[in-house]
Amino acid sequence: MLPEFRDPDKLLRALTHASYANEHATEGGKPVQDNERLEFLGDAILDFIAAAWLYQRFPDLDEGRLTALRAALVRAGTLAKFAEQIGLPDRLRLGKGEIDSGGRHRANILGDAFEALLGALYLDQGYQAAYDFFAPIIERAMPAILQENLDRDPKSRLQEWTQAAHGVIPRYRLVSAEGPDHAKVFTVQVWIGSEVVATGTGTSKQMAEQNAAYNALQDLAAAAQETQPPSDDNPREQASAG
Repeated sequence: MLPEFRDPDKLLRALTHASYANEHATEGGKPVQDNERLEFLGDAILDFIAAAWLYQRFPDLDEGRLTALRAALVRAGTLAKFAEQIGLPDRLRLGKGEIDSGGRHRANILGDAFEALLGALYLDQGYQAAYDFFAPIIERAMPAILQENLDRDPKSRLQEWTQAAHGVIPRYRLVSAEGPDHAKVFTVQVWIGSEVVATGTGTSKQMAEQNAAYNALQDLAAAAQETQPPSDDNPREQASAG
């Protein structure tokens, strides 16, 4: 469920993707504003809340492990899951082309919108409201992250599995780079041998590769539930970069 807002316009802006703003210049006599600036703010707030929560929750962990856990919490795939948990996809305002191409379920769009929502909530009610909203989501996500070693880099985990299972290293192929220079979206395929096993998108080539590896691990985990886990990690795991 989305948080309550004192100013509905802040929530509306957080839900407005640039594709919608491009197709609707004004509404009610006011210019339509997209959520990109809120995303910028929310990214920093999300990082801070995740760091503060982890620092308090795990007093014995060193900086390296805390950093890895924070990265697992704020990568695009994880944020997309958070967005789905609170019903964000159905509330997003997207342009027709983005809707037709499956934008409501695209990890980078959902992750960006979640960041924008957190930024808007901070502006609407302050840090404590943002913390109170995000902290329970972290609490619910952390057991799986710890149990399934999701704080480890997806590309590294996928490489370990493919080397152990097939004696090969995954290969990543850039499929496309679309959009303006300041908001480019990269699409990358990950290959194991002669087979494309997953695709990932991101705002950088590195993020797209991480997301492709993440999606491959998700598929392996689903297959493992039907047979036997492919490794002790039972890999399962969206990059990012906050």
